[in-house]
Amino acid sequence: MRSLQHLGVTIPIVQAPMAGVSTPQLAAAVSEAGGLGSIGVGATDAAGARSMIDAVRARTRRAFNVNLFVHATPQRDAMRERRWIDALRPNFERYGASPPPVLRTIYTSFADDDTMFAMLLETAPPVISFHFGVPTKEKIAALKGAGCLLLASATSLDEARQIEAAGIDLVVAQGWEAGGHRGVFDPAARDDRLGTVALTRLLVTQTTLPVIAAGGIMDGAGVRAALSLGAAAAQLGTAFVACPESSADASYRAALFGEDAHHTIMTSAISGRPARCLANRFTRWGEATGLPAPDYPIAYDAGKALNAAARVAGEPGFGAHWAGQGAPLARSLPAAQLVEILWREALDATPLRDADE
Repeated sequence: MRSLQHLGVTIPIVQAPMAGVSTPQLAAAVSEAGGLGSIGVGATDAAGARSMIDAVRARTRRAFNVNLFVHATPQRDAMRERRWIDALRPNFERYGASPPPVLRTIYTSFADDDTMFAMLLETAPPVISFHFGVPTKEKIAALKGAGCLLLASATSLDEARQIEAAGIDLVVAQGWEAGGHRGVFDPAARDDRLGTVALTRLLVTQTTLPVIAAGGIMDGAGVRAALSLGAAAAQLGTAFVACPESSADASYRAALFGEDAHHTIMTSAISGRPARCLANRFTRWGEATGLPAPDYPIAYDAGKALNAAARVAGEPGFGAHWAGQGAPLARSLPAAQLVEILWREALDATPLRDADE
């Protein structure tokens, strides 16, 4: 069975491809340091994804990961979308703007994007990962035939078994603590909200796939703990937000090091799918409104428009500031230095202090 080590990844640390954070510069820096850097292309088209892949390859010859969204095709609901627009209207008007008259499907699922598929076959990035589901077995076989190592996120044992049956090479155990979009295959189904520790052990013991633990891991002690659970690697996303190579803006970075970092929240208000982020004006509005959001990514069209209008007026509190529950442990360091420190911490054999000390 192929693994990350077969691709020359010497440090079992994966940088999560968080949208709005991961850049070719960040991915290349992590890979050059011995980990696995990642770029997220779920929010762009095939041309944009190709440009990002080329940008990573211009900076490193090491393996890197390209992440795609495989969500179900969104279902339009004119009544629900109109109620959502009307509910958001006072927020737009507060900043001298109007909501979009009609919401658009701003991202195409990889399941429906044959142009993206053809581009990936041509460019054959070393690693490809999937979120929200898995593509067809035919696409999986073709990508593996092109030499790509395949990963997919699971939030439950059932999802992991679907990933295993599909022929994916490794599974990412995304715990409830993780920042960014929750990787549930069906957002309408019951979510048992398994934490990283329990989920990792379930997948290690009850599937045959190598497991990458993800969710709440911010330092070397967390990496070491994940490996001790039987994981082949640890995936960190929030830990890399404050790196200078990330695309997080000043307000995002300030929030990460402020009080809001202690109060992350899972919300569907921003994009239409559950996602964990720093508490802000948007998350509080979402909690208060109680309305069901339109399908992902239709709701995200409104969320992005509101954030843009608010920012013009100097209000950053409607941004998608994705972050996991370990956010207060964030450090502002260059990505390569952070990877080196994380691994040095993970190798530190110093036992934990006695509780009475």
